[in-house]
Amino acid sequence: MRMNKDDYEILTKAGLTMEQRPEGLTLCKGELSMCGDFAHMKSRLTPNCLNGEMLVRAAKIKGIEHPTLFDATAGMGEDSLLLAAAGFDVQLCEYDPIIFALLSDTVERAKQDPDLMHAVARMQLKHGDSIEMMHNMAQSVDVILLDPMFPERKKSGLIKKKFQLLQQLERPCDNETELLEAAIAANPRRIVIKRPLKGPYLDGRKPSYSMKGKAIRYDCIVLH
Repeated sequence: MRMNKDDYEILTKAGLTMEQRPEGLTLCKGELSMCGDFAHMKSRLTPNCLNGEMLVRAAKIKGIEHPTLFDATAGMGEDSLLLAAAGFDVQLCEYDPIIFALLSDTVERAKQDPDLMHAVARMQLKHGDSIEMMHNMAQSVDVILLDPMFPERKKSGLIKKKFQLLQQLERPCDNETELLEAAIAANPRRIVIKRPLKGPYLDGRKPSYSMKGKAIRYDCIVLH
């Protein structure tokens, strides 16, 4: 995907640049740089590791060998990669054109890697407003994944500095009601919501059940 003039103006205002480097499309600011790369996730993509991934367990539906999933907040696609490697057919939606360009470049490079190509073959990228897409789905999916960024999420010392570059582009989620209502309207079997362990429920809605890790919680809303 090619970025337009408005996209480059957004970069300039944030003091960011995009460079095509040997390792791939790279987001830069001063000495910081960020290039998407799925290679570091290879050790998590083995069957034994995937079976232990909390996200995979939260999204998995008994009796469906290749469930369909819509990732409404794709970001850099790492959650979707785990799910695709676990057998999900994943549609990834990313609104921000700059993040989408980085994600697209990451996926294209992964298609050339024998250890990643089979998983990324089950990933279909979509650029646009996920709320609109969920309201206009021609066919319902089995699972919808939501991982919204909220205004109260602060930059943490635990976050790698390079990912702070992405945080300058991500829009805080100020439409949580619309996001959840659109997911429900899409009529999936299940909605999986990724939250900080002690974060509030999305739009205040109590899930059917939750799965908790050390820092992350997955709230699962079962619709049918």
